[in-house]
Amino acid sequence: MGSEAGKSVFAKRRKAPVLILASGDKVRHLTVKPWMTALGVAVAATLTMGYFGATTYLVLRDDLLGASIARQARIQHEYEDRISALRAQVDRVTSRQLLDQQVVEKKVEKLMERQSALTDRHGKIDELIERAESVGAAQPEVPVPATKPTTDDRRASAGSPFDAILGTDQKTAAIDPITTRALGFAPAAAESPANRADRIFSNVSLSLKSIEQQQIAKIENLRLGASEKADAIATILRRTGIQPKDEDSTADTGGPYIPVNNPTGDKFDLKLTQLDLALQRLEEIRTQAMRYPFGNPIPGAMETSGFGYRKDPFLGTLALHPGIDFRGSIGDPARASGAGTVVTAGQASGYGNMIEIDHGNGITTRYGHLSEILVRVGQHVDTGDTIGRVGNTGRSTGPHLHYEVRRNGVAIDPSGFLNAGLKITSLL
Repeated sequence: MGSEAGKSVFAKRRKAPVLILASGDKVRHLTVKPWMTALGVAVAATLTMGYFGATTYLVLRDDLLGASIARQARIQHEYEDRISALRAQVDRVTSRQLLDQQVVEKKVEKLMERQSALTDRHGKIDELIERAESVGAAQPEVPVPATKPTTDDRRASAGSPFDAILGTDQKTAAIDPITTRALGFAPAAAESPANRADRIFSNVSLSLKSIEQQQIAKIENLRLGASEKADAIATILRRTGIQPKDEDSTADTGGPYIPVNNPTGDKFDLKLTQLDLALQRLEEIRTQAMRYPFGNPIPGAMETSGFGYRKDPFLGTLALHPGIDFRGSIGDPARASGAGTVVTAGQASGYGNMIEIDHGNGITTRYGHLSEILVRVGQHVDTGDTIGRVGNTGRSTGPHLHYEVRRNGVAIDPSGFLNAGLKITSLL
């Protein structure tokens, strides 16, 4: 019994693992309990799983890193492609803006050339206007027919045509609606920048064209005025028996024929030449008229005896009176009725103190019964110059001025020249 009991206890003890720890002479027994075994197994399992997990992670990490790197590379490539596309778009926009700017600059250059030409023309017109006024050729303004101005035209004409274009960046002026509205133009919402810029330049061009039409109309108006006055003076000269110089301008002339060359077809230059010729003709015929005796030798004096047959004051018989007598007081100024050269200045039978002036073209004038002679033979006198004093010398019954007009030495009626002079004076 005793041996069986000992075997039973020993068997129980053999069921529980014993861990013997020996250190020198000391021996220690450590019984491994079930929970300790379970704990060890759990720790071993955990470590094993951790090992396998770490190994798996290390194996899979290269694939994850490769995928991540590939993803980053793909994103970078897409970003670079987008940047390249944006750069290409910016380049296209910049190139288009540069092209538009070049077009705008060319248009502005042309408009500036037109404005400069109009400015130069205006200076020429001012000179011609002064010249026309000096010869009495100025006429009332002729209205220029034009289309009804639009709102944009009125806005554009408020200042210089180039203030709105040159005062703003050309690249933004053509595409920025705020800037465009600020310049006085209100385009439609659907209007393209190119159309808007073309409309602005069109308005400026119309404004310059209107100025050009006004200049041409003013030149034509001056030319008509000069031609009308020259024709009127020429008619008066012909009625008095004087051939206008411009109508006999082909006498004793010649030379090679060189026609007027106008390769550009510039209407302004042609009109300018026509005006210059008209003013030149008016000046010549006006100068010619000023030479002849169309003035009054004693302005405002009463006529006491006319030209023609009358009763002689000394003999009482019918006799020819070759001039006109003007009443005056001794010492009153006697004036030259036209420009010319003094050919006689002294005593003459019947005339007393007499002055004779040669006006050219066979026309002479005589001034008799003078109390004083103020000019000498060979002296040139102008119309209105005082040449002597009224007197009572020679065959005279009282102080007066005897005035004659002669053509080729033959006395003619001075009243024709005096009446013509009144008309010419209104034209000069």
